[in-house]
Amino acid sequence: MPIQAPQWTDYLNCPVCCREFGAPPRSPISLGCGHTLCRQCLKHLHRKQCPFDQAAIQVELEELVVNTALLQLAGYTPPAQPYHPPSIQALPDSDKQAYDSIVKLLLDSDKQAYDSIVKCMEHLSVYLKYCGNVNNSVAGSRLSRPMLRKLVVLLQCAITDEEGRGRAARAARSLGERTVTELILQHQNPQQLSANLWAAVRARGCQFLGPAMQEEVLKLVLLALEDGSALSRKVLVMFVVQRLEPHFPQASKTSIGHVVQLLYRASCFKVSKRECDSSLMQLKEEFRTYETLRREHDAQIVQIATEAGLRIAPDQWSALLYGDTAHKSHMQSIIDKLQTPQSFAQSVQELFIALQRTGDPSQLIVMSLHLDRLANIDASPDAKSPTWQQLSEIMTSLKEVLAGLVQYLQQQATGRDSNHNQKHSIPDRCLDNTTSQVSPQTAASTPTHTKYKVSMCRDAATRSFCPRGASCTFAHSEEELERYSWRRYILMACTMDGIYSWRLKKDFKVTSETNISELKSN
Repeated sequence: MPIQAPQWTDYLNCPVCCREFGAPPRSPISLGCGHTLCRQCLKHLHRKQCPFDQAAIQVELEELVVNTALLQLAGYTPPAQPYHPPSIQALPDSDKQAYDSIVKLLLDSDKQAYDSIVKCMEHLSVYLKYCGNVNNSVAGSRLSRPMLRKLVVLLQCAITDEEGRGRAARAARSLGERTVTELILQHQNPQQLSANLWAAVRARGCQFLGPAMQEEVLKLVLLALEDGSALSRKVLVMFVVQRLEPHFPQASKTSIGHVVQLLYRASCFKVSKRECDSSLMQLKEEFRTYETLRREHDAQIVQIATEAGLRIAPDQWSALLYGDTAHKSHMQSIIDKLQTPQSFAQSVQELFIALQRTGDPSQLIVMSLHLDRLANIDASPDAKSPTWQQLSEIMTSLKEVLAGLVQYLQQQATGRDSNHNQKHSIPDRCLDNTTSQVSPQTAASTPTHTKYKVSMCRDAATRSFCPRGASCTFAHSEEELERYSWRRYILMACTMDGIYSWRLKKDFKVTSETNISELKSN
């Protein structure tokens, strides 16, 4: 009997024994169906199938390769050995034999592609490491929750399995499409978003009357037609207006008629035409509950927004249509349902149009070839799995696209921090130059926390790569350490005769009124 599937946020724990992945025998093993178990639990399976979806395991259990990307996230660092790739060096002999059994069947070009894919997935796992942990992330550079979830799905794909390679390609396409959506959202003006949306709705002869009033209108339409009654448009509108006026005096036949038109566009009515008389409208059976009618109503508004070139996040949709953020999962499901194979390519075109309008200061245009490659992936589950070379190119493109997104978010965060520092910077006249060697211009142009760039970045020192980039608060070179050495002086404020002044005191800590008096006397 299948057991309950694990939560996606527990990607570093085995879902069977609930222990964290790590050194053998707790090495993570990804199956072709997309689930990951530790090797210890895999050996104790009663049947040769996944315990979650009962998918058959097509190869011998000893030949399943360790997921080195998840192993790296778990903090297990392998010792160096010359005859295996770096990601395989720390594995026990049994795992190395599994790796060798896979690689020896490949051509030389496919071996290089396989190693390239493994390196790309290990590189992508670094983003998950720093973006998933609030304490280790940089403000403004964290990937969104949907991006994290899609990244976890990708990292749990078994690329040695043909089905797993197809799953990895589709996961890469989904990540690329979400990246484009988030970049479009970044280039939209949030102040004009609501106005542009309702203008697009009105341009199609429809109207949204606000969360509370729209809900009442839909319930009254349902009350009039839920028993299968057939009414003319005029009678239906008059019924809703009369019932609505005591609570919403602003209700009019025109506005209610536009809401009915919105439901008509959503194909919620069965229309019967009559000679020399108005047509009768009957609610279809599948829409005779509020939940189904409201879902079709919301889907029609999302469709109008998409046709108008607007991209709106699920939480924004929830706020616009319901007045809260409790319905963002509902809106996300509608957005996913409306996606078509052509949606990705259309979104890429809309992104580049937005970049031309803004001048593209971040040079995102360089991602065009990589986005086109991801958009050309067949998203159908029945599509043929990519070859090793094709998957290597896909993973390389995805790595470049995610790197561009993270760099753009970091630049945006740095720009916001610079504006904030300019507003709250210390005036030049308030710095006492006699107590420090740092210039007032340097103090005013850098962050005010005392530990900024005073120690080396661990990632830059050990891995020669820092995913936080320019937004990292640690130093990446000896030059940066020397440049910000004045940060060892603590910036203190004191008041004297009612006038505030600023001083830089080395290793000075305010712990009592005596310290404050001492600072004043100086």
